[in-house]
Amino acid sequence: MTQKSLSDIQREVDEYISQFKEGYFSPLALMARMSEEVGELAREINHTYGEKPKKADEADNSVEMELGDILFILTCFANSLDIDLTEAHNKVMNKFNTRDANRWTKK
Repeated sequence: MTQKSLSDIQREVDEYISQFKEGYFSPLALMARMSEEVGELAREINHTYGEKPKKADEADNSVEMELGDILFILTCFANSLDIDLTEAHNKVMNKFNTRDANRWTKK
């Protein structure tokens, strides 16, 4: 599979959403969707790494798919608010590399 940058992902999601008249959901609706997806990820983590096995009739989801759903919603959120995820990532990494430079024990 070809590697994609965050810009590629944002562009691909925008092309997908742009084909629909409804467009992006509102920020509040996207927040609700994000919360729902994070809950589904928590459920998969609990099934995979916790003490709660899946029921026989439960859907065959995976941690990978749930993270993919979160990435999609996150990308929709960023696109709807005109936020460049690469720029946001760079700002956050700068914050961690300065504010938290001595917070953790280095290898």
